[in-house]
Amino acid sequence: MDHPVPNLTTSLWRSNPTVPADVGIVTSSQSQIKDLFGLFCMVTLNLIALLANTGVMVAIARAPHMKRFAFVCHLCAVDLLCAILLMPLGIISSSPFFGTVVFTVLECQVYIFLNVFLICLSILTITAISLERYFYIVHPMRYEVKMTINLAIGVMLLIWVKSLLLALVTLFGWPAYGHQSSIAAGHCSLHASHSHLRKPFAVLFSVACFLAPSVVIFGVYCAVYKVARSAALQQVPAVPTWVSTHPAKNRSDSINSQTTMITTTCTLPQRLSPERAFGGGKAALTLVFIVGQFLVCWLPYFIFHLQMSLTSSMQSPGDLEEAVTWLAYSSFAVNPFFYGMLNRQIRDELVKFRRCCLTQPAEMGASSQEASFQENFLQFIQRTSSTIERRSSCANSNTTNTLDQPNVIPGQIPEQHA
Repeated sequence: MDHPVPNLTTSLWRSNPTVPADVGIVTSSQSQIKDLFGLFCMVTLNLIALLANTGVMVAIARAPHMKRFAFVCHLCAVDLLCAILLMPLGIISSSPFFGTVVFTVLECQVYIFLNVFLICLSILTITAISLERYFYIVHPMRYEVKMTINLAIGVMLLIWVKSLLLALVTLFGWPAYGHQSSIAAGHCSLHASHSHLRKPFAVLFSVACFLAPSVVIFGVYCAVYKVARSAALQQVPAVPTWVSTHPAKNRSDSINSQTTMITTTCTLPQRLSPERAFGGGKAALTLVFIVGQFLVCWLPYFIFHLQMSLTSSMQSPGDLEEAVTWLAYSSFAVNPFFYGMLNRQIRDELVKFRRCCLTQPAEMGASSQEASFQENFLQFIQRTSSTIERRSSCANSNTTNTLDQPNVIPGQIPEQHA
């Protein structure tokens, strides 16, 4: 008579009758559900990154007047490369369903090289976008003069060269795997190296790709917020004396009265609109979202790898490495929304493109009548800033016009320009 071989669950139950007999089955089922959910999230992020970045790039490429979004297009191109090259390799190295996959030393080095190279490209491009927004808002005249397509291309080339030089360290002298000819995909990581360059590289990578860009981004957006708040709370200057000296008279529909009303609108007191009255809070909320998204995605990633490298630890605790890695990779899927689709012009182009693909008649009315809360932050700041400059010029001098407009005497018919 054959005796059945007791399994682990039966032995556990016999040794401790208080433990349910199906505890092993439940634990295994929960682990499989967790692994499936993790794989679903990774694949979903990869698909979102592919579609969102491609859509923003198409929207910018279809509109010639949107050349000022060159850095946003570059960011989407870099994130699209991450979605094509880096994120699939991340799925293989992170998911337990690919636990039997083995990388050669060269394949592992290529994966780490792509990690450093593309992450550095993405973060440095975000830094360039923040600097561009600073000059666009705080120094608009200087931006219009100096911000040319050649300068944008030069900055992009500099970003690529800096990222390439930093990533080449991972191919020459680091990482070193001794006499190993193959490495499990799950063990191919930035900190899993026996090289003496491991600690210096971790510090260099964290400072060059995260710490310095974070300081620049935070400082730039603080300056932008100051301009936004002052623009929103700026009061209208006092009415000039010549306006109050004229006796009140009945207005008619004559050309002279209409011209006088037009030419004196810059000096008449106006009530603050709700958009300007609450502009400071709106600016703060927008900046908190932008800076907060950057820190949430990248701060845990760099802290983890820096701590693992400095403590000479080869094994990461549990699933912590996969969690921080994919929190960082989620930036590639979120960036096109924060830096592209929040802009009204890009949204309008996407709507046009979608309607062209669906062969529907173009009806842009709904897109142009969106709520003011969704209005582009940069356009709001630039408009309010130009309004302040125009009102200041009207209050300080009646003979000089900073907007290059001819002087108009009250009652005079303004010249019509074609």
